[in-house]
Amino acid sequence: MSKPLSAYNAKRDFRQTAEPRGRRAAGTGNSFVVQKHAASRLHYDFRLELDGVLKSWAVAKGPSLVAGEKRLAVHVEDHPLDYGGFEGTIPKGQYGGGTVMLWDRGRWEPEGDPGKDYGKGRLTFRLDGEKLHGRWHLVRMRSRAGERNEQWLLIKSDDEWARAADEPDLLDEAPLSVATGRSLDEIAAGAGTGANVWQSNRAGPENAAAAPKPARARPERRPPAPARKAAPRKAARRARKAPAGR
Repeated sequence: MSKPLSAYNAKRDFRQTAEPRGRRAAGTGNSFVVQKHAASRLHYDFRLELDGVLKSWAVAKGPSLVAGEKRLAVHVEDHPLDYGGFEGTIPKGQYGGGTVMLWDRGRWEPEGDPGKDYGKGRLTFRLDGEKLHGRWHLVRMRSRAGERNEQWLLIKSDDEWARAADEPDLLDEAPLSVATGRSLDEIAAGAGTGANVWQSNRAGPENAAAAPKPARARPERRPPAPARKAAPRKAARRARKAPAGR
């Protein structure tokens, strides 16, 4: 049996990249992070803390708030919990070379036994992040010949946080980092906070929700959390459809 995070460590040269080394954490927690990753192709890395590591999926189009919309999520190697605090640039030529943004973070709450459900390939959970909220599903698809990685689907449930297909896309509404307020270009340039290199003394994801945010180098440019407007918008739609009173 391979050691925890052995695949993660084998793919990286830590003399070249500032990413944290892979060490399994003791204890249990329920953090989640979503990292916007401008590598060879832009995608969103969706990570859930489970058994001392971050179970990870690469979501090419990013999470959708439209209930029932299926977003392909390619299962990738487990990442260390420290990776939940990483925002910066992976050098060109290294595995995953490109810019990484901490796009969202918070807590997740599984329904049922997360270990057993993960093994069965079907996770149902709630998210309480700075951008993502409500009930979600991760469902493993049947494997096909020649596939190198498991293919899963990330799906939003129809709840008070869901949006209609004709409503604004959260990815467009809230494109900036929840940690530093920077864009991908600013992170790549090292602008704003000077925090374009991961440091081992930063708060890990287990403390991310409670930890104070770093001071911003300039006024906040991120719009108010749009996901929190989903509930009143949905209520308004229902009100419009209701018959007028007499």
